[in-house]
Amino acid sequence: MLTTNPFEDDKLREECGIFGVSGADGASALVALGLHALQHRGQEAAGITSWDGSHFHSHRAMGHVAGNFDREEVMGALRGDVACGHVRYSTTGETALRNVQPLYADLATGGFAVAHNGNISNAMFLREDLVARGAIFQSTSDTEVILHLVATSSYRDPLDKFIDALRRVEGAYSLIVMTPQAMIACRDPLGIRPLVMGRLDGAYIFASETVALDVVGAEYVRSIDPGELVIVEDGKLRSLRPFGNNAPRPCIFEWVYFSRPDSIAGDQSVYSVRKAIGAQLAIESPVEADLVIPVPDSGVPAAIGYAQQSGIPFELGIIRSHYVGRTFIQPGDQIRRLGVKLKHNANRALIEGKSIILVDDSIVRGTTSLKIVEMMREAGAREVHMRIASPPTTNSCFYGVDTPEREKLLASRFSVEGMTDFIHADSLAFVSIDGLYKALGEAGRNDMSPRYCDACFTGDYPTRLTDHDAIDQLALHEAAE
Repeated sequence: MLTTNPFEDDKLREECGIFGVSGADGASALVALGLHALQHRGQEAAGITSWDGSHFHSHRAMGHVAGNFDREEVMGALRGDVACGHVRYSTTGETALRNVQPLYADLATGGFAVAHNGNISNAMFLREDLVARGAIFQSTSDTEVILHLVATSSYRDPLDKFIDALRRVEGAYSLIVMTPQAMIACRDPLGIRPLVMGRLDGAYIFASETVALDVVGAEYVRSIDPGELVIVEDGKLRSLRPFGNNAPRPCIFEWVYFSRPDSIAGDQSVYSVRKAIGAQLAIESPVEADLVIPVPDSGVPAAIGYAQQSGIPFELGIIRSHYVGRTFIQPGDQIRRLGVKLKHNANRALIEGKSIILVDDSIVRGTTSLKIVEMMREAGAREVHMRIASPPTTNSCFYGVDTPEREKLLASRFSVEGMTDFIHADSLAFVSIDGLYKALGEAGRNDMSPRYCDACFTGDYPTRLTDHDAIDQLALHEAAE
């Protein structure tokens, strides 16, 4: 099987999206709608858990929200006015039903369901310790570590148990938790992964992005603060900040690629930020050309910004079909090459004989950029210049983003000149890290106190990486032997 979308195979993948509702009749139906809006954050699997005041109900399935949560028999069984859901793209744990969230367990204090966006960077260390003490894991997901930490905490109160568990984990997390007493929404102390809160009549809504609030008709209230726990119990909301105050480091890639352009992130329009990145890119890396062409769909806002700043016309030189399934059987190389064009095709009449600027959000392995440049040249482009609306991706992410190993990242292997040769472009340029910060309204990146997690560009990881460091040490030891 091969994806028919050549321009999405080589992207960084967000791990998942989460959505929760407390205090609304038919809460699971609202969750299903919210997950539809978050489907771009994870396409491998989806799940919903509800609470009807006496019992928890769950349905988890591989595949998209549509087809799994649009059946009456499924939704009718998810009773209650409290529910949470999850869409998954795995970064930790195999692609299997046992890893599909929300994860649920019957603890001594009652049922406990959790939906997690992010990655626990010391999960391996914690898991080994828990297994040594007798814990029996049912999944390979890092999220299950939280369940066991809560279950084995020496505190008696369920909320205290949860806070105690969070004190032991490292990395990035946004969580929606359901117990018989309350719904809890929280972010890690640095706010690396996003989570927002809304209101719908008398209900509280929590979601990875504001666009999911829009879809269900909820009013956006605010972002959950880094390190904050918001508890909804008996229809009343309260907030705790048990981890003190830390300088936030939200993932900068939310503005570059992950979030939908119609979302608000950090009180800024994602669409407007992406246009500003494109404008900054035009200032930093101008080139004479006839047309500015976006790589659909993620390159569109930045390409508009580049075109407006440079004065070069914006045109749709690559046409995308929205009516092709994700995968199909491809029996040979020739058919495989033709299959690529089912979803994206060059607008030959527009491109032929022109010098063009292709604008994309990022380069990861470089295989996608190579395909795009080849497609443009086959369509008769005279020159093909690539402009990238993020700095070179030189480092892997350990905070919930599916990133290739560092040695597979094109920017970690080659200089910009070497990357240009690899993708067969006439020129290639990236927005600078300072330029990216400027597009977000900052003066530039302050190396002493950056406002975002930009480790994929800089290697500056804001937390400890216990598991990764242990693996590196083991590899060095084995190499020495």
